[in-house]
Amino acid sequence: MKFSDGYWLLRPGVEAAHPVEVRDVTAGNGEVVVHASTRPIRHRGDTLSGPAVTLGLTSPMADVIGVRVTHFTGEAPKEPVFALAADSAHEAKVVEDDAGVVMTSGALSVRVHRGEQWRVDFTADGRSLTSSGTKGIGFMTVDGVHHVREQLTMGVGDTVYGLGERFGPLVKNGQTVDIWNADGGTSSEQAYKNVPFYLTNAGYGIFVNHPGHVSFEVGSEAVSKVQFSVEGQTLEYFLVYGPSPREILRKYTALTGRPALPPAWSFGLWLSTSFTTSYDEETVSGFIDGMLQRDLPLSVFHFDCFWMREFHWCDFEWDPRTFPDPVGMLERLRARGLRISVWINPYIAQRSPLFAEGKANGYLLRKPNGDVWQWDLWQPGMALVDFTNPAARAWYSAKLDALLAQGVDCFKTDFGERVPTDVVYHDGSDPERMHNHYTHLYNQTVFEVLRKRRGDGDAVVFARSATAGSQQFPVHWGGDCEATYESMAESLRGGLSLGMSGFGYWSHDIGGFEGTPSAALFKRWIAFGLLSSHSRLHGSSSYRVPWLFDEESVDVLRRFVKLKLRLMPYLDGAARQASTEGVPMMRAMVVEFPDDPGCAHLERQYMLGDDLLVAPVFSDDGDVSYYVPEGAWTHLLTGETVQGPRWVRDRCDFLTAPVLVRPDTILPVGAVDDRPDYDYAEGVTLQVYQLADGDHVTVVGGATFRTHRGGDEIRVEAENAPSSWRLLLVGAQAIDAVDGGTVGEHPDGVLISAESGALTLRGIR
Repeated sequence: MKFSDGYWLLRPGVEAAHPVEVRDVTAGNGEVVVHASTRPIRHRGDTLSGPAVTLGLTSPMADVIGVRVTHFTGEAPKEPVFALAADSAHEAKVVEDDAGVVMTSGALSVRVHRGEQWRVDFTADGRSLTSSGTKGIGFMTVDGVHHVREQLTMGVGDTVYGLGERFGPLVKNGQTVDIWNADGGTSSEQAYKNVPFYLTNAGYGIFVNHPGHVSFEVGSEAVSKVQFSVEGQTLEYFLVYGPSPREILRKYTALTGRPALPPAWSFGLWLSTSFTTSYDEETVSGFIDGMLQRDLPLSVFHFDCFWMREFHWCDFEWDPRTFPDPVGMLERLRARGLRISVWINPYIAQRSPLFAEGKANGYLLRKPNGDVWQWDLWQPGMALVDFTNPAARAWYSAKLDALLAQGVDCFKTDFGERVPTDVVYHDGSDPERMHNHYTHLYNQTVFEVLRKRRGDGDAVVFARSATAGSQQFPVHWGGDCEATYESMAESLRGGLSLGMSGFGYWSHDIGGFEGTPSAALFKRWIAFGLLSSHSRLHGSSSYRVPWLFDEESVDVLRRFVKLKLRLMPYLDGAARQASTEGVPMMRAMVVEFPDDPGCAHLERQYMLGDDLLVAPVFSDDGDVSYYVPEGAWTHLLTGETVQGPRWVRDRCDFLTAPVLVRPDTILPVGAVDDRPDYDYAEGVTLQVYQLADGDHVTVVGGATFRTHRGGDEIRVEAENAPSSWRLLLVGAQAIDAVDGGTVGEHPDGVLISAESGALTLRGIR
């Protein structure tokens, strides 16, 4: 929300009060509390009216400091709240002197200054990060409604990222962002996944600890400040120090939750029935047969909405007119090695038999007068499950568990965004705070059903909506995009923005959802889709099987599906890194290269894991431009090298795309290209690119390869060595001697087949 009218004035109807001077400080029990007046106190009469500011400082873990700004402390606590972690062994240091009070947590410090001008400074490792200065903190009353505001400074060249899956420019400077989940597609300022967290290139991130509506003005009201505000009496935020983007994400996800590791099978290709298309078991079998006949590896088949009867969503019952034998059908599909996904949402239509059941037992959201909340958008007479009611969660979970017992493997958890606020929740939750948080309870409920039935490591959803902390329940996809290059680019911006908001895995509808793509667009999107975390062919009113576009689409899909499956030893490592460290698989370039100013605004390319640069092609003719950071990078598909830093212009046919391997990389490539879940270490080829002198560790499946290079000699020692593995020196011309292996021919370099757990190569040229 904007409060000011230019530099000097407030907007009509706005009144403001700001802390002016520190009156007293108390410290204890891990918290510092500062009381400040909002007017200079010249005599006792100045203490008789006007608000005072209560500022609390806490530190849940090293390098994270919380700031809580309160006006009236008598405001009743409201639910829901974000579940945040804390390090019980951590204790911040507090020092108070005549100049003010300082709390230090790890390398991060915050100082509240005494003196004539109010100021709060954040510093780390001897440098300033950001500050809240005079009139930064404010109690802002707008037409009688109370808000709490904070403004934090941005330095020259500071850029801001994140705030959820946003489809506009990746850099948020100059934007106004409302954290309020909506079903707005990928072409608007609305977002399915709103996260009140932003990350900067200045070494820190900010998480606003409010699950409801938060308004951000990122240099769009005060151009050198990030402003954020909430309605109510209290505003709490946490500053997370990095200093690198990767470290910021690691610490932020330690605070709000790390993603679960999705099962290996989920990284294969998903094929959908699409949305409003006509289909039955014969249609589904025809699609699967067509994929098999064309040597197109398929891992998951997804049944979209109309597996249930129209007007009955959701009753979780197969439409008997088109699927008279669902259990038998699922058995037949699973016998072909497929996993099965079905579409669900948290809504109950009036014609569903579950409506009466849910109404009678109090499982549906109600209005203040006791009526079930209903509307006719999406489904006639639609109601919402009240996930704050434990009995409602158990009821909903039992319906899903019955589907799992039939042979379903996972769920596409659609919707959960446009949640009403004129309702009463079972547990008394505040509807404004629950609007965004509803999706968290919804997806948590579904994920826990899967985890209970299938066990840790084999649970996965395909979710559209989310908020802070929802990264714990992967995977998420980008929502309703159009079949255009512009929408393809929107989708990528959304995925990169979500990754900078703590989400490790992300997907999108290959070819676009709305409309039917041209054959050229479909082929370009295939490469992008298969070089993403998760890959799904899905549309709205038209099928997405490749032979309906042209025969080259079949070749393109085969090329990139098999490439992804052979890259699974590498992608598995990136997936585990996302789960254990909070670093996304698909990363904006600035995450990996924060010190390269050329990467600050890049939004049409990304890093896939640590070592692969991907630049999707957004044109029929194949023209593409991308930025290559410093070093000698190698095209994975052509073997050509590019010396950075520089911009590159390229033209690609449909069977290729810019995929560059970072210098000083050992890339593990698998021996299997027909499924994603296999023994990654067995038969693996370690592809060596521009290896620098020193020690390197590559973990593949259960094997660890320790590589040392010194000049023209390389030694590799394998722990838990597989029975077969190979080393490919990409770009090498010859070697003089090999111990522990045999040399073979390869068009991209020198190939050595290991004969033991150790290799030594000498005289590399």
